[in-house]
Amino acid sequence: MNPFAQIFTDGAARGNPGPAGIGVVIRNDKEVLLEVADYIGKTTNNIAEYMAFIRGLEEALDMGERSIEVFCDSELLVKQMNGEYKVKNEGLTPLFLHAQSLAKKFKHCRVNYIPREENAQADKLANKGIDQQTLKNSPLFDKI
Repeated sequence: MNPFAQIFTDGAARGNPGPAGIGVVIRNDKEVLLEVADYIGKTTNNIAEYMAFIRGLEEALDMGERSIEVFCDSELLVKQMNGEYKVKNEGLTPLFLHAQSLAKKFKHCRVNYIPREENAQADKLANKGIDQQTLKNSPLFDKI
């Protein structure tokens, strides 16, 4: 039995920058504990990836999780969080620092890279977040 909660995160931006969404799946060995699909406004893909990661950590803390493994298909985010890459983009710096401070609140936090095809559920949720907002902004009736 794996004592760690597993968190799968993904951020998506259509247009980069463009309408963006986040997807988060938190599960244990037996079941999905939480799914999040949210629209986060117009931004870049990298910012969306960080926003999804941060949301996943916040939700896990709220759920009382103390040991987590995070799975993400953003090589940039994973390598930055693991200290392999420096954060060069000023727009990512505050998100990186916030993510680091959240990660330190866990007894154990490991951040892993996975290929996109292994992150399908979080990807689907990120796109759902964008789609739901797009539908909200659609006119009730098209011009005739």
